[in-house]
Amino acid sequence: MENKPASQDHHSEPTSLIQSEAILEQQIQHLLVAVEHELRDSPDGMAEFNLIKKLQSPPWQLFGKLDFQDPQKLYPTHFLLFHVLYRLKDTLAEAGENLAISPIRITIDRQDTIGGTGLPGMPDNLRSFYLDLSQYELPKSAIQQMMDRFWAGYQNTGPSGPEVLAAANRLGFDAVPESFLVAKQAFRRAVMRAHPDRGGDKDSIQALNEAFAILKAHFSQMMEQA
Repeated sequence: MENKPASQDHHSEPTSLIQSEAILEQQIQHLLVAVEHELRDSPDGMAEFNLIKKLQSPPWQLFGKLDFQDPQKLYPTHFLLFHVLYRLKDTLAEAGENLAISPIRITIDRQDTIGGTGLPGMPDNLRSFYLDLSQYELPKSAIQQMMDRFWAGYQNTGPSGPEVLAAANRLGFDAVPESFLVAKQAFRRAVMRAHPDRGGDKDSIQALNEAFAILKAHFSQMMEQA
């Protein structure tokens, strides 16, 4: 009799795991439909956080309330969204379309590469990472390392032209600023305006942080090439 509870636990663990995987895959399938719908409804593209907001709202309501300032709490949503984006990218490539993926701008356009499912402007290891569902749950230290690697990808390859322009627009420029110093000054002013004490919100500050990170990677690449 003493061994019976252990036997039940032994058999329940894989069953529970299978059920969890099935629930996760069901959410992914719903997200694939919702994400494609929202992106086609926004031909100019959407920032990651704007897309998350859409997916939190009716009729989708696929994500719950999030703390955008806490990487550990935000990570599962960020990972799941990018997992869906890379799966959708492969599907769209079969129809001759390209899905440009970055935190600041996600958009569907005509494929500008010949054949394959290459990811212009993004290192292949990021694609492999996000398509690996075993990375969905990570310890806190690993989450911070992952986010560092994510931005390192932009520093190593450089963000694309549309991404840089979208980041500049986010900071209030009509075109890419002539220097990093100008971008940095605009970033500081924008953050001050977006501060909650001045009627702003945390989501806006997070979007500004991401835009500034892309511009920083852009100017770093320019300095390396000079």
